[in-house]
Amino acid sequence: MAVDVHQHLWPAPFLDALRARTVNPRLDGWTLLLDGEPAYEVNPADHDPAARAKLNSTLDLALVSLSSPLGIEHLPPDEAWPLIDAFHEGAAALPQPFGFWASAPVTGISVPKLEEALAAGALGLQLPATAVQDEQGFAHVAPLLDALGERPLFIHPGPASAPGTPSWWPAVVPYVQQMHASWYAFQAFGRARHPRLKVCFALLAGLAPLHAERQITRGGSGRGLVDPSVFVETSSYGPRAVDAVVRELGIDVVVNGSDRPYAEAPVLDFGPAARHAITVANPARLLTRKEPSS
Repeated sequence: MAVDVHQHLWPAPFLDALRARTVNPRLDGWTLLLDGEPAYEVNPADHDPAARAKLNSTLDLALVSLSSPLGIEHLPPDEAWPLIDAFHEGAAALPQPFGFWASAPVTGISVPKLEEALAAGALGLQLPATAVQDEQGFAHVAPLLDALGERPLFIHPGPASAPGTPSWWPAVVPYVQQMHASWYAFQAFGRARHPRLKVCFALLAGLAPLHAERQITRGGSGRGLVDPSVFVETSSYGPRAVDAVVRELGIDVVVNGSDRPYAEAPVLDFGPAARHAITVANPARLLTRKEPSS
């Protein structure tokens, strides 16, 4: 089963909820308005389920998630939940090959609301990296992570306002920094608290795994200790970066992700065995839950 674990598509109920808002984040027609950022003209075709399904014709499963850079998870709960509920409603109604990640505000933890989304079909939970960059962050979201059980956590870049910078700046600087911090925060604080949790880091964790040599020289002990339940996905990188991460972590924890509509999945000329591992076998290990024994 070919899988893309990282796509974004805004279903109709979510678009309506964004347009109903009078303060940012909001949509004015197809113009996205965020605090501290210039207005962004959204391409309606990017969020057309039928058009996206055609692009996903080679996939058996494409997981869509809330766009964490919008900052919705950091809104007060009474503002965040109407948007998140609308996203869950619309995502759950999408046809094959779509699946979805649940979302949750980090300003007011609600395990029952997460459980509702999981019962509605969400395959796991996405959290913004801005919420899990240190010990305090992981302690705050611990009830949500406990509630996941065998379902995975997907860590995605969060808000990144950068006025006066080139358009590529947020994706290349703060997003990468956020992922780098969340990778090491999970290693230092999250794993001990959640020994069985499966985690997938977007965009190869900002290439944080490649800093293991520096970590060792400064007293860390991470190099050579590959966690088989910690995965990284490939979005916005190509063969050189993926190859470097495979050399550090091995092939078995790298999964296919595209970040559509903002990027495409990398073309990896690593041979059929590697392609099968990254697009089929590894996503299956990330997403599969053990059936209870009878």
